[in-house]
Amino acid sequence: MTHGFETRAIHSGQQFDPTTGAVVPPIYQSSTFVQDGIGGFRGGYEYARSANPTRDSLQTLLADLEGGTAAFSFASGLSAEDALLRSVLKPGSRIVMGNDVYGGTHRLVSRVHVPWGVTLDTVEMSDLDAVRAAVRPGETDVLWVETPSNPLMKISDIAALAEIGHAAGAVVVVDNTFASPYLQQPLSFGADAVVHSTTKYIGGHSDVVGGAVIVRDDELAAKVGFIQFGVGAVSAPMEAWLTIRGVKTLGVRVDRHSSNALAIAEALSTHDAIDRVYYPGLSSHPGHELAARQMKAFGGMLSVSLKGGGAAARTFAESTELFQLAESLGGVESLIGYPSEMTHASVRGTELEVPDTIVRLSVGIEDVSDLLADVEQALDRVA
Repeated sequence: MTHGFETRAIHSGQQFDPTTGAVVPPIYQSSTFVQDGIGGFRGGYEYARSANPTRDSLQTLLADLEGGTAAFSFASGLSAEDALLRSVLKPGSRIVMGNDVYGGTHRLVSRVHVPWGVTLDTVEMSDLDAVRAAVRPGETDVLWVETPSNPLMKISDIAALAEIGHAAGAVVVVDNTFASPYLQQPLSFGADAVVHSTTKYIGGHSDVVGGAVIVRDDELAAKVGFIQFGVGAVSAPMEAWLTIRGVKTLGVRVDRHSSNALAIAEALSTHDAIDRVYYPGLSSHPGHELAARQMKAFGGMLSVSLKGGGAAARTFAESTELFQLAESLGGVESLIGYPSEMTHASVRGTELEVPDTIVRLSVGIEDVSDLLADVEQALDRVA
């Protein structure tokens, strides 16, 4: 019997404890496991870097929700990305990614993998002809897609990009952090791998750092699994357990994130101080129709451009009260950030530089009337 998303989010990989009957499986806070004689592993467990029951539960859960054959949990989103890249790339390889990806992803490739001998090219992912020209058969090993993108909320056609990437022999990766598996499952559109910062919507409570890779190919799974084991940037048992706890409410949380964000986007789109609202839920967004086809709803992230320039943007970002000034996103509480000097400071001076007029909002699940009042009073301070 196939269950719905919310049912699987609560039950997949979460069998009750057979010893006590505890509804919530225990945290296996152990670094090693007793063997029944040399090589006699109980349940396949030997040492917690190679496997741990709590981490296995999370991996089973994430693979199910993304429709993959295997999932791998890591200590951070960037360690997950790095493990996937090391599984595919080698000196002489080439990666093509969007010109509006998370600054940390670009920094990872440009500052770590490029010096190792990898070539990085960026392209406008919403321009399929430009992508076809950039993804050269026999030369491009990875096509890296982020949709919605961070922070300009661009929407990319996953199915079309997967077709382009596969025609060139590339592994197609989608960063699904902004959407979460509740809103979008890239593997179903043809992607080979999905990455997440599970710190964000999957964890959902700003109390755990983590990352994940989910794949649908056994050969790629074996490669990522070896890097996870051989390099060892695994999630610890407590972090895995906290992430599992967060996943259980992912659906109801993201529904509220999405409805709150849409209300705020609509209100800001008519405000005199705002030049532009970047939110795919607005019919004016150039990717609105595509997002409606790929996503169940439009998510809790939006960005705005202030008419008053960088000074106005900084004033707005520093004047909210419920929206707390902080990096990260996807938690139950609302956050506000100034990408050009916070999340994307590392890409200043590159094609990915974020204009200083941009402010990014991670809309939480508070009462929407309170959030609307907060952004209104902050904008009142923008001269």
